[in-house]
Amino acid sequence: MTEVFDGIVVGGGIVGCACAYYLSERFPKVLLIEKGPVGGGSTAAGMGHVVVMDDSRAQFALTQYSQQLWNELFPQLEPSCEPRSTGTLWVAADEEEFSHVDGKRKLYESNGLRAEVLDTKAIREAEPHLREGLPGGLLIPGDSVIYPMTAAAWLLDQARLRGAKLLQGRAVVKMGQGKTTLDDGTTLDAHFVVNATGDRAQTLTPGLPITPRKGHLIITDRYPGYVRHQLVELGYLKSAHEMSNESVAFNAQPRATGQILLGSSRQFVGWDPGIDRNLIAKMVARATEYLPGIGSLSVIRTWVGFRATTPNSLPLIGSLQHDPATLVAAGHEGLGITTSLATGKLIADIASGVESKIDRNPFAVSVEVKS
Repeated sequence: MTEVFDGIVVGGGIVGCACAYYLSERFPKVLLIEKGPVGGGSTAAGMGHVVVMDDSRAQFALTQYSQQLWNELFPQLEPSCEPRSTGTLWVAADEEEFSHVDGKRKLYESNGLRAEVLDTKAIREAEPHLREGLPGGLLIPGDSVIYPMTAAAWLLDQARLRGAKLLQGRAVVKMGQGKTTLDDGTTLDAHFVVNATGDRAQTLTPGLPITPRKGHLIITDRYPGYVRHQLVELGYLKSAHEMSNESVAFNAQPRATGQILLGSSRQFVGWDPGIDRNLIAKMVARATEYLPGIGSLSVIRTWVGFRATTPNSLPLIGSLQHDPATLVAAGHEGLGITTSLATGKLIADIASGVESKIDRNPFAVSVEVKS
């Protein structure tokens, strides 16, 4: 008799691994399929920032819920996952940006999150390498960072301890109606299937409004203490949601190794995986506007990844109207690491037929079905 799985998750990035983690709590027969390394792809090009973002009410709810789930898991994570409570320091470049800081503080505090406005003196004390004369910023001490690849592997390991299975080295060429077809012609059956293939999701579920958006990362040699918090410019969201062919924003993260991880860039260039040296130069130039000495530090590696971008900057989490047995967990843009756990929880809720702790409607999946 052909084995029928409760659920099959396609994609072994951190979102797919989170889906397997929570599905394995509720179903005994879960299979995750990944053709490459677990935690590879976009996960390996993520900064690992676990942050509450306030671009929209739905985004705030999803990121806050996911951060709560991460905080619950942190004591259990292996040291290799590098969970660190760095906080996020949103840096104002000028007085105009600083004038919005108090409103941002009130929003966070009204949702139960700590937030502290720092003036010119306080921000220099918090981060001595920041440029002199910056008007200030907003500190969110509850934010944190993790190492995405090992965190994804840990989630999958926990799912496997509960009985979930991993099929690695095989590509899925077709999925839908509870069936998953592999590149060797094998067909696997399940009560539901989950498309968690990120920037490639539209190839398996045609019609999904997902576009790949390339991003570069830079990592330095070891300079312990040079950066203490996750540093993000207050203009970051404007850059992130600007649908131009190219944009850069200042984003610096202290790694547990003492290295500094620098972002961020965004490009609509299809699937071109090459390093854009001109864009790297623009990223460094942007960073030196905030950290003047960073350009003198030694860089040991640059690399790229592709974000799964949607028109409204919200991920797609839900089932297809024309195929309820197919669930989608994709389109997370630059917040896949943060929102992976909440996404996995929502997918498990949908598959189990139970209500979720947050409203799922903003993430409903719509596709253009061609007749």
